[in-house]
Amino acid sequence: MDVKSELLGKIKDKSAVVGIVGLGYVGLPLAVEFANAGYKTIGFDVQTKKVNAVNAGHNYIGDIVDDTLKKMVESGKLSATSDFSFIKDVDAVAICVPTPLDKYQQPDISYVKGSTESVAKYVHPGMVIILESTTYPGTTEELLKPILESSGLKCGKDFYLAFSPERVDPGNKQYKTKNTPKVVGGVGKDSTEVAAALYRSVLAGGVFEVSSPAVAEMEKLLENTYRNINIGLANEMAIICHRMGINVWEVIEAAKTKPYGFQAFYPGPGLGGHCIPLDPFYLTWKAREFNYHTRLIETSGEINTGMPEYVVQRVMSVLNKKKKALNGSKVLVLGVAYKADIDDYRESPALNVIDLFKQQGAQTTYYDPYIPEYRYKGETCVGAKELTDEMLKEADIVVICTAHSCFDYNRIQKLSQAVFDTRNAMKDVKDRSNIELL
Repeated sequence: MDVKSELLGKIKDKSAVVGIVGLGYVGLPLAVEFANAGYKTIGFDVQTKKVNAVNAGHNYIGDIVDDTLKKMVESGKLSATSDFSFIKDVDAVAICVPTPLDKYQQPDISYVKGSTESVAKYVHPGMVIILESTTYPGTTEELLKPILESSGLKCGKDFYLAFSPERVDPGNKQYKTKNTPKVVGGVGKDSTEVAAALYRSVLAGGVFEVSSPAVAEMEKLLENTYRNINIGLANEMAIICHRMGINVWEVIEAAKTKPYGFQAFYPGPGLGGHCIPLDPFYLTWKAREFNYHTRLIETSGEINTGMPEYVVQRVMSVLNKKKKALNGSKVLVLGVAYKADIDDYRESPALNVIDLFKQQGAQTTYYDPYIPEYRYKGETCVGAKELTDEMLKEADIVVICTAHSCFDYNRIQKLSQAVFDTRNAMKDVKDRSNIELL
């Protein structure tokens, strides 16, 4: 029996052992799904804290049901380790590590490279390796393939290699890892077939096969660049509407009534999350190699990146009407998570907003029930333990950066001197005399 047939057989009867490299927002939910589907699954992570938490059955990702993780660990289907030598025992590996930008706003794929090198030490015939980390087109074939083939094994003959972009939306009530469609592009038809078979055996959302890893890599960048550009448009509309004295939120609600050709995107204090603020930079960086300047993408990026400063300027204007300077004023920021009802503050614009307030001399505090403290620019910032009446009354202005559903917006309006709402969170509050919208 050839290696492909043997591996497909292990996938069919679920005797294959699955390894997940990186136990973060992408990797851990994926590991839980594989374990829950009947595969013996091993999670790999360099952070001992995460490894110990998984092995103790303690969940640290919001989209995972705590009891499911605990059940998988207790059943022996799921375990975690920092020892990459156990790669020798697995048949399938999914690499789900961060792909941030460096200080020059260029792709940092050091985590992908390091993880692939760790896998390459123990790669063996009959394996499939799948990269899920968002990256620029060409990474799978130009970076991963040579590293893995340095073992002496041949891609497409001894092992299989593919790219399948993660599609994780923290806090999404409808679409989780289990029911979100998966795109798969392998190095050759055999790699695509094997990787697709693996995901089909676990996920209910279906698998869409494409002709190459590069197509799958570009597809992921298109998804998030699409959002980046449309949010940039919404933010620019917000700025224009404010100058014209028009409520941009009402404009968007009206536009939404069109049953075709329009999808609603909303303005805000900037972009957050791991993907949307970062992924377009991967595309613009790669495009330069082909002597192309991505003007539309870069313009939307400039608009979105400038929104925290715009928020601060608008707050200055609100205070100025009250004959107060931002310098010395008490500013209370509500919400630092990058979206509502989650504990994820990666790339959250609220962090920049708070930093800018402090730079202007404002006495700035924050409250977020999901995030009691956070790290930003090497410093730890600690929030208020609870949102008291005194905090609301004493603040010269309350700035809503995240529209958590647990906030009592009627109470906030009633007790606050002034509110600047960047999310239209207070749309249902009747008394709007002290509220100003983005």
